Amino acid sequence: MRQFAVIGLGRFGASIATTLAKMGYDVLAVDVSESKVEEIMDKVTHAVQADALDEEALSALGIRNFDVVIVAIGKDMQANILCTVMMKELGVPNVVAKARTDLHGRVLARVGADKVVFPERDMGIRVARGLVSKNILDQIDLSPDFSILELAAAPQFLGKTLADSGMRVKYGANVLAIRRGKDVIIAPGAKTVIEEGDVLVTIGRTDRLQRFEGA
Repeated sequence: MRQFAVIGLGRFGASIATTLAKMGYDVLAVDVSESKVEEIMDKVTHAVQADALDEEALSALGIRNFDVVIVAIGKDMQANILCTVMMKELGVPNVVAKARTDLHGRVLARVGADKVVFPERDMGIRVARGLVSKNILDQIDLSPDFSILELAAAPQFLGKTLADSGMRVKYGANVLAIRRGKDVIIAPGAKTVIEEGDVLVTIGRTDRLQRFEGA
């Protein structure tokens, strides 16, 4: 069971910490604000008030023993970058750092962040996509060229098999799974019939999958 530490308990950090805890993982939540620590205390494994730049305090918490540390400090870019550097110097194997801008993200990558995330930008992209498409529920960009889409089954697909739907031929989409109510059909076959209410999890080239926006 992997252990996670989240440093910075703003909306992004608190959301990650509580979600990981709900999934059953051990989570250490850290923030300089006593009120934020108290607010999350009952929702994670451990919650501690500490300065993100206090190396001795973080070392005493055994931060180097965590599998993943998420540096979720938002407003103070300098503290965010310095904390990321400190995590790598302390020997944390996997550091995920929150960035506010592309330049900020490039700096984080240069100083050793194993993964850089842009929550505000990514959320804005998802909301925009949701506004222009009634079918695309979510999108994960795997690379500049490939994405995974969650699609609400459009009316023209209902009652058709995956083979007859034209998913692969017209949209270049391979269906990885179908979420049907509480059930999930993994790797559905070509003869699987699409039903009303189905959510299709598809993978393919981003430029071709974008055709679903008008589907």
